[in-house]
Amino acid sequence: MVVERSDPAADPRLAARLLEVQHAAYGVEARLIGDDRIPALHEDLPALVGAGLDWLVARDGGTVLGALGMRATGGEVDVDRLVVDPAHARRGTGRALVAAVLAGAGGRRVTVSTGRDNTPARRLYAQAGFRETGEREVLPGLWVVDAEWVAGAAREP
Repeated sequence: MVVERSDPAADPRLAARLLEVQHAAYGVEARLIGDDRIPALHEDLPALVGAGLDWLVARDGGTVLGALGMRATGGEVDVDRLVVDPAHARRGTGRALVAAVLAGAGGRRVTVSTGRDNTPARRLYAQAGFRETGEREVLPGLWVVDAEWVAGAAREP
C-alpha cells in the first residue's frame, strides 16, 4: 500500500472513484450510527472536487483503497473526512492514512470529528493517540465526537 497526496480536481477518474468510496464508507457509518443525514453521504462530484481539501490517497497498485481529506491552517490540521472502501476495510488502510497525516502535521495540532456511535472510528483515532474533547449535536439528533492529537503530548496507555 502506498499513501500519497493526490488532487481529485486534476484527475476526474480519481474524483469519481473517491466519490464512490466516500458514499460506500459513509453508508457503513450511517448504518452504524442509525442516521443517514451525514452530509458527505449525499455529496455530489462537484461538491467533492470543490470542497477545498488536501487529499491523501491510499492505493494498492491502481486500486484506490481509501482517502483522507484535510484542511491545514497555520497551527492546525483538520481531518474533514476519512473514507475506506468497505471491500478493503480492517486491513490497515485507515491506520495508514491517519499515520500519514500525523507524520505530515509538522508539530501542528490535528483535529477530527466522527459519529458518536461510530465505535470503529473512535477506536482508530484513540489508538493513534487522539484524545476526545467533547460531543456536539450537528443536526437535531445527530451527534459527533470531537478529538485532537497534539504532537509531543503525553498519552495515556
